[in-house]
Amino acid sequence: MDDHLPGDSPDPALSILVLGCDGSWPGPDGAGSGYLVRSATTTILVDAGPGTFANFQRLAEPASLDAVVISHHHPDHWTDLYGLAIHARFVSGRTGIPVFAPRGLARRAHLEDSPVLDWRTVADGDHIDVGDLTCGFHRTEHSGETLAVRIDCEGRSLGYSADSGPGWALADLGTGLDLVLCEATYTTEHEGTAGHMSGRQAGEQAKRASTRRLVLTHRWPTIEAAAVVAEAQATFGRQVEQAAIGKEFRL
Repeated sequence: MDDHLPGDSPDPALSILVLGCDGSWPGPDGAGSGYLVRSATTTILVDAGPGTFANFQRLAEPASLDAVVISHHHPDHWTDLYGLAIHARFVSGRTGIPVFAPRGLARRAHLEDSPVLDWRTVADGDHIDVGDLTCGFHRTEHSGETLAVRIDCEGRSLGYSADSGPGWALADLGTGLDLVLCEATYTTEHEGTAGHMSGRQAGEQAKRASTRRLVLTHRWPTIEAAAVVAEAQATFGRQVEQAAIGKEFRL
């Protein structure tokens, strides 16, 4: 699927390809959180929820992967690391793929001894370089240690909120973000029930952070996408886009 959108750069320094965007559980034909962030020379997988590795194989080449970033310990964001590791071992012959994640995830996943995955701990305030991509991590308001990430390349910047309630400020990733992929799990009537944000709250966050483009993700499959987008547009004040499997956003 080649679904580039109005406003996409024809010659991007950065792009983000959606492998999965369902919140908390995958709906029919859906997948959990997972996104390929790519420059001209570098590819990283940000989160690896259930169903995302199947879509990775359909939409891109797994052997192109340079590193993985996992935002937190909740299984809807990492369980397809199993598929990735087995494929790398028996198909592509890869070893030592860097996995940047909060402390303890390797042990929780029972993958700490995998010869394929090279686990590296990241925490609030850390910065890492993967090829020509620079990633900065910031802790959000969510159960357990959850890390949002800002990714910069050649003057372009992408922000990913990971999971968060509204008590964390998207602006902590810095202003001037070209695109923010922000969780908007549900609508206003659910606010305060599950440690996530509504469309209204995501729009407010993006506006305060002076974000140029807002893309919503992590929607519960039982919540109507149009309703979440409408809420976000009302508070953001500009067009809002909805993540969907196969969509690629170019910066």
